[in-house]
Amino acid sequence: MPSLPLPLRLHLDGDALAGNWRALDRLAGSAACGAAVKADGYGLGAVEVAGRLAKAGCRDFFVATWAEAAALAPLGLSVSVLHGVRAADLTAALAVPARPVLSTETQVARWRDAGGGVCDVMVDTGMNRLGVSPDAVRAGLLGGLAIDTLMSHLACADDEDAAGMAMNEAQRSAFAGLAGVTTARRMSLANSAGVALGAGYAFGLVRPGLALYGGIPRGSLAGDIRQVVFPHAEILQRRTVPAAATVGYNATWRAARDTEVAIINLGYADGYFRGFSDRGGAQAGGTRLPVIGRVSMDLVALDVSAAAFLAEGDWVAIDFALPAAAAASGMSQYELLTSLGHRYARDWD
Repeated sequence: MPSLPLPLRLHLDGDALAGNWRALDRLAGSAACGAAVKADGYGLGAVEVAGRLAKAGCRDFFVATWAEAAALAPLGLSVSVLHGVRAADLTAALAVPARPVLSTETQVARWRDAGGGVCDVMVDTGMNRLGVSPDAVRAGLLGGLAIDTLMSHLACADDEDAAGMAMNEAQRSAFAGLAGVTTARRMSLANSAGVALGAGYAFGLVRPGLALYGGIPRGSLAGDIRQVVFPHAEILQRRTVPAAATVGYNATWRAARDTEVAIINLGYADGYFRGFSDRGGAQAGGTRLPVIGRVSMDLVALDVSAAAFLAEGDWVAIDFALPAAAAASGMSQYELLTSLGHRYARDWD
C-alpha cells in the first residue's frame, strides 16, 4: 500500500535543537552535557533527536527502558537506562550496548550476580522516587561494581520559591557528601532546570531533557532556549456561523455576530488538549486565529474572520511555544511535548 498523507505536521527545527544543547553545554561549564531522549525523544523521535545531538557534540544519552535503548543501538551511542534492570530485563541488559542505572539493592545484587559490566547508580537524596539510600552507599552496597556515573535527581529544580530552593540545596549537599565514597568516574545531579541553578549543581555531568526541546523550566533559561516544535493542521472546512449560533460540544461558544469559522484536523487525541478550548490559537499570514468552542477528539474550530484568504485544504500554524501553551492549556510543558501523537508527519528542517 502506498504511504498515505498524514493530516497533521510537526515542523521540527533541528538547528534549534542543536543550539539548545550547545547553550546548555555552555551553562554547564566544565561538566559534560548529556541528553534525555526517553519517551521517544520527548515525542519527537528518539533516533532523529539523538543523531542530531550527537552531531552537535553530545556524548551521553538517557532513556527509560531497554526497548528504548535497543532502538538507539544502531547509532553506537553511550546510552544509560534510567529504570535499571528488572528480572525481566536481564537478558536484554546483558546484550544491548547500554548501561543500567541501578536504583534498588535488589537491582545491585542482580547485576553483580549476573556478572554485568559497567553500570550507573541512582541515589535517592530526597525525592523518594528511584534510588538507593546514601547510607547504604556509605555502608558499601556498591562495592565491587564498575560504576561510570553516580547520579541523583532534583525534586524541585523548577521551583523558584524559598521552599524549593531550600530543597534543592539540601539535595545538592547530600549528594556532594558522596564524593569519593564510590569508585564512580563522575557524578550527575542536574536536569534542565538544575543546569540553571549554577555550577554547584553541575558536578561532572548534566542531564537536560525538556529545555533541549524548547521547554523553559526556569525563567533564567528563556534567553538561551529556542522553540523546536511547530505543529501545523489542515483546514477541513470553512463556514459562516450566523450571529447567535453556537460552535462545538456543549454549545460553550456563541457567535456575537456572523463569524467566519475554519474547522481544522486537530484534537485532544493528537495532544491538543481540551484546556485549549477558547484559549488556544493558530497563525496564518501573520494573523492570529483564536480557538473558539470546545476542543474535541479530532477537530478544533478557529475564528478566521480576519483571514479571508484561508480556504479548505490550507494549513495553519498552531501556537505552541511551550511556556505559553502550558499556561493556556493548564498542562505541563512535559505533557504537551510527550502527548504529540502518531498522526503527525514529523518533518525536520
